[in-house]
Amino acid sequence: MPWTREQMAIRAAQELRDGFYVNLGIGIPTLVANHIPKGMSVTLQSENGMLGMGPFPYEDEVDPDLINAGKQTISTLPTSSFFSSADSFAMIRGGHINLCILGGMQVAGNGDLANWMVPGKMIKGMGGAMDLVAGVRRVVVVMEHTEKSGEPKFKRRCSLPLTGSGVVDLLITDLAVFEIDRKGAGARMIELAAGVSPEDVQARTEADYIVAI
Repeated sequence: MPWTREQMAIRAAQELRDGFYVNLGIGIPTLVANHIPKGMSVTLQSENGMLGMGPFPYEDEVDPDLINAGKQTISTLPTSSFFSSADSFAMIRGGHINLCILGGMQVAGNGDLANWMVPGKMIKGMGGAMDLVAGVRRVVVVMEHTEKSGEPKFKRRCSLPLTGSGVVDLLITDLAVFEIDRKGAGARMIELAAGVSPEDVQARTEADYIVAI
């Protein structure tokens, strides 16, 4: 069976390391905050000017003044700090964030990412995605493997406007996990969701990849 959104977030949380500074994108990546392994010290950063985000609050703990870059209510920790958006982007552009976990609309086999707009549809803006893929040391994308129509989202070439070219290091979908070599060696399928076969993935994928399981 394909992974659920929660299971995809749990898999993405396996990419965290002790001491990391991490940025979580909108959508499935925000769920990773609730799956940081016990005993691991991970500091979550938000583009709107916060370092040290806690897990999502329960309903009776919500503070409407505390939000992340996706306008979701969040909680603080004893170590949380607040600063300007300019300082936040200086952290990102300066290479001080170890890992970002982003959602995606399309990913290409060479690591191209499209995740910020669909032509003809109204959007709020690109947010910090372009800065993140350019400035963060390791980029993980979490997304469903196909559109609702069944159209593959892991493609030979992205048809949507790019967020970044050759920027994705790891792709996690509801069917499988792929390592992508930014230097041009291509994609490798390294893991399958339980009950999903290599043939299931191949039938729903446009991108070229090597099976390395």
